[in-house]
Amino acid sequence: HRFGTRFVTRNVTQVDFSKRPFKIWIGKEMHQAQSVIISTGASAKWLGLPTEKQYQNRGVSACATCDGAFFKGVEVAVVGGGDTAMEEANFLTRFASKVFIIHRKDTFRASKIMAERAMKNPKIEVIWNSEVVEVIGDGKSMTGLKIKNLVNGEVISKNLQGLFLAIGHKPNTDL
Repeated sequence: HRFGTRFVTRNVTQVDFSKRPFKIWIGKEMHQAQSVIISTGASAKWLGLPTEKQYQNRGVSACATCDGAFFKGVEVAVVGGGDTAMEEANFLTRFASKVFIIHRKDTFRASKIMAERAMKNPKIEVIWNSEVVEVIGDGKSMTGLKIKNLVNGEVISKNLQGLFLAIGHKPNTDL
């Protein structure tokens, strides 16, 4: 407020950025500005499985730090191979009895130090060259995963209570 800032928490309905001053409409009300900062944030990337959507917030999560504490003493999986996946897997070992990292390739893209930290953790096991093909559940919550080995095509089922996605974010620029 020090610089005379006024906060308007409403949805912008129209803009005209073709010339200065820029015009921004909230309904019929027009505001003008010399500069505009658009900060729409980012959303987690999902695998795109129908069953993943069905069990979202009922076992399937894209935020280990938000939801990790709900998984005390159970087995969970993290999908990904970057630093975030390593970090989330390590974090989840505080709660879960076992954490499987499921990765499409046979090497991580995570930094060496992060990958080694995860690999050294006795509660973490890596499932290489594999992808999640289905989230299994009882209608109420997730009870397991179907995991496909991308080398030999074999599909296994694993009883797991949680699935955490760490495959990146995309900027919310759709508008």
